[in-house]
Amino acid sequence: MTAFRLARLLLHLFEGLLTCALVFPLLDAAGRQARVKRWSARMLEVCGVRLRLAPAGDTRIMPHALVVSNHVSWLDIFVINALQPCRFVAKSDIRGWPLIGWLCEKAGTIFIARGSVRDVRRIYRNLVTSLHDGEHVAFFPEGTTAAQGRLLPFHANLFEAAIEAKVPVQPCALRYLDRQGEWHPAADFVGDMTFAQSVFAILRAPGIEAQLTLLPFIAAEPAWDRRALANAAHAAIGRALDAPGQPL
Repeated sequence: MTAFRLARLLLHLFEGLLTCALVFPLLDAAGRQARVKRWSARMLEVCGVRLRLAPAGDTRIMPHALVVSNHVSWLDIFVINALQPCRFVAKSDIRGWPLIGWLCEKAGTIFIARGSVRDVRRIYRNLVTSLHDGEHVAFFPEGTTAAQGRLLPFHANLFEAAIEAKVPVQPCALRYLDRQGEWHPAADFVGDMTFAQSVFAILRAPGIEAQLTLLPFIAAEPAWDRRALANAAHAAIGRALDAPGQPL
């Protein structure tokens, strides 16, 4: 079964490469988004992951928003894109991942170098421009993946983009469950685990359900700064996940 799933995954990735190279240049923004949405949904299916929207909140990401979520796995990008394609901000390490790194880049992912203040400023300006242009922009404010059941502090820098662009923040709570409704251990991508190890763990795992909860949007109050906005998003996601964690 694992070998069969791996073969399907490689074929799906190859299809994505061809689409990005040959089809994307012929499409407008709406056409590319539609392709990304379908391809991401199919990616989850190939990996044996079923997407379910939790009953809390709305069933669509509001237009013109900065989307933030807790970060568990490399699957997170595809879970959100299967609902609403977004321009993601991701660590630059992902660009080096086989096939997926290139696909993420072609899908509009903005890569950021760890610890680079200059890079944060460059990314920030790109985010504001994208939000002004009406795009959905998403990032994981923990800055790295965390084991399920734990929520790391949020980095506040990029929340400033929502304040300057005058758009709300759309918080999302993401979890991966087994058939008994418990945290699925195969989804965790933490510690010294490599990307390849994570892929094989997911392909071997039975019955992963990706549960995505869209929480009420957070409008930046006139007196709020980026830290207050980040703390409000952290509190909302933490309550939805019932996960212990400290804000900034």
